[in-house]
Amino acid sequence: MSTTKVKINNKGKVIQIVGVVVDVEFNEGHMPAIYNALTLKKGKETVTLEVAQHLSENSVRAVSLSST
Repeated sequence: MSTTKVKINNKGKVIQIVGVVVDVEFNEGHMPAIYNALTLKKGKETVTLEVAQHLSENSVRAVSLSST
């Protein structure tokens, strides 16, 4: 199985964090696909999120792969 890395610089805004679940809002037309990875810069740390669900036309629900 091969994996392909594609870096797209669509910036989103975190709108809610509940435990390891993070809701992120994007500009219309710039939503990531389900199972895509998002990276969140937190100071010097980088937190990786996996998109699990589309909530609306411009927001997604993602699961953090590390502590939030």
